[in-house]
Amino acid sequence: MPAAIYVFSLCAFAFGLSEFVVAGILTAIADDLGAQISLVGTAIAAYALGAAIGAPFITALVAHWRDRQILLLATALLALGSLLMSASPNLVTLLVIRFVVGLGHGVFMAVASDAATRLVDPQRSGRALSVVWIGLTLALAFGVPIGTWLGSAWSWRVVFMAIGVLSVAGMLGLALCMPSGHAGSTRSRGGAWKGVKAITHPQLLTTAGIGALVSVATFSFFTFVSPYLQQITAVDVQWLSLGMLLFGTCAIAGNLLGGWLGDAMDGDRSLRLALIALALNLIGLYGFARIPALMMLLIGTLGICFFSIVTLLTLRLLRQAQRLIPAYSSVAAGLNIASFNLGTALGGALGSLTISYATLASVPLTGAVAAALAAVVLYLQKRGMRAPAASTG
Repeated sequence: MPAAIYVFSLCAFAFGLSEFVVAGILTAIADDLGAQISLVGTAIAAYALGAAIGAPFITALVAHWRDRQILLLATALLALGSLLMSASPNLVTLLVIRFVVGLGHGVFMAVASDAATRLVDPQRSGRALSVVWIGLTLALAFGVPIGTWLGSAWSWRVVFMAIGVLSVAGMLGLALCMPSGHAGSTRSRGGAWKGVKAITHPQLLTTAGIGALVSVATFSFFTFVSPYLQQITAVDVQWLSLGMLLFGTCAIAGNLLGGWLGDAMDGDRSLRLALIALALNLIGLYGFARIPALMMLLIGTLGICFFSIVTLLTLRLLRQAQRLIPAYSSVAAGLNIASFNLGTALGGALGSLTISYATLASVPLTGAVAAALAAVVLYLQKRGMRAPAASTG
């Protein structure tokens, strides 16, 4: 792999840590800023909203710029934003800064995902993509626990200062390792409006819709994993911690598995099997809810299923875009990131509705239905794509 791809992963780790670490230092931030925990929790939502907006729309607006320029600016925004977050005098300031940094997060992940597949030959594009995305999963699995410890032992402000330093290291890596003139580094000069129009391509929107359904399926359950394990499975906080650790570490395996499957097998067949596995996994979480050991295993495999699908869907969308709108393929990656962030928010809302109108125990079944629907949409899209070819033959 070119060195630039590993630098992308380092930057993705810094962005992922910035997004997720708030969950571990929520109480420390609330105490320091004199704010309610429920309000501080919106810091995660503010960041995710920025990523969902920035990934497709800002990426579209700057799609005619060079990859190197976009990536350096996005990482610089993270570095500056992290230092400003560490100095935030109140919650409102923190939320505004996190929203702006979230915009940069979406742009970086979209452009880096597209650039990684262009820096290698097509037979290795899946593995290159998984290396980029593994930075996010490492942030979730290991960065957040370390950041939580650092924030508790010292100060939450030190955590964001550390992210700022890490971002500067990422900028130096990009400046040294990112090619300035490779084949995919200069976008079409068609202008920003054509980039925005590229978002509305029907096939790309359908694939992004599958990604949103996958996030709905996963996070309708995972958003409520804590009360589910404690109230339905009836385990203590040690089991909950084990489940979170298994989900994070297995997410890394899922990321790598998705990249390998995308290169070694037919991508759509791998995706179909992964969607079926996700639906069965969620059904298992419902059926074996009273058996703690099996629940730990199923939470781990949930991480494998979800993150392998993330990699496979991102690769599928990029390949579609490189075929259909080659000058704006990074826009497709942004659309994919936006769909996963949107699905995460909708999954939490759907899980909440399930609890309100049914029971907490039924939440995994809601996720299983969403996963099955994603498989149906994939089948219908494939069938629709084959129909015109058959009719013209």
